[in-house]
Amino acid sequence: MYRRSEFDVENRVQTTDPDAVAAEVCRVFQDLYQTVDAGNIPEAFADLVALYRGENPAYYPCDTAYHDLQHVLDVTLAMTRLMDGAVRVRYADVLSERLFRFGVVCALYHDCGYIRHRKDTRHGNGAEYTKVHVSRGGRYLEDYLPKLGMADLAPVAARTLHFTGYEVPIDKIRVDPEYRLLGNLLGSADILAQMADRCYLEKCYDRLYPEFVLGGIAREPTKGKEHIVFGSAADLIFHTPRFYQSTQNRLRHELGAFCDYGEKHFGGENLYVTEVEKNVQHAARVAAERDISMLRRQPPQQAQPAAQPPEDSERLF
Repeated sequence: MYRRSEFDVENRVQTTDPDAVAAEVCRVFQDLYQTVDAGNIPEAFADLVALYRGENPAYYPCDTAYHDLQHVLDVTLAMTRLMDGAVRVRYADVLSERLFRFGVVCALYHDCGYIRHRKDTRHGNGAEYTKVHVSRGGRYLEDYLPKLGMADLAPVAARTLHFTGYEVPIDKIRVDPEYRLLGNLLGSADILAQMADRCYLEKCYDRLYPEFVLGGIAREPTKGKEHIVFGSAADLIFHTPRFYQSTQNRLRHELGAFCDYGEKHFGGENLYVTEVEKNVQHAARVAAERDISMLRRQPPQQAQPAAQPPEDSERLF
């Protein structure tokens, strides 16, 4: 069946619809633990949506086009599925109902550090926080968790979020084993969900590269000179196969191959890995042909303003 751009790897859950994703997350949780009570999961979803849409009076709406609401919903769905597989295979005695819900909350808010506070007069776009967004998100979550009745988990929240970023090397993150388990699952879900997105390459070209420019990732100072990491949006696409190799090391070694628990959830084939590999193979063809016009999929329209791409990232067709 033709996979729709706004749907998950099963082509079943609309990842642009918070209610649809929340319903699926609650369904998996309730089925796994045989309970009718979803706890604070619906509240966490509602507050997240309000934050990203600018309905929280203290914050601007999300203005990072790549790290948007669909992205965090997709990651949360992937995190839920990986946790489900992990519990069913091995970790039923570790991942309690409460820790499972904490994992959902961490996934929902793992990128909230991109959201600008209304008192911020120094930054014009959330992408400018790229290098520190994980730490910012951790601080937000520490303040937010007491509202969900999880104040005791606030001290470990920021460290758990660091499994999704590069501010702190994974082997330097100091957490107890149960939170390392959650961190490994969260870091894996973050990689799998975005790279398995049907429009991953198009989003990298149109949305991620402009964020990299604003965040100082595309060009970085090295020994007093400017080092060009990605010279253009096309260059970012051409580097995708090489990036995939580095993510394999991160997934398999640094994050302990927790990505494999998707197989148990899906009952066989790990659909996330399958879709990631399809995207990487297409990126390799695009790179071989040096032909950006091969990126033809249309990502869902954004509900928030996007970062303006530099001139060299305009579509070439």
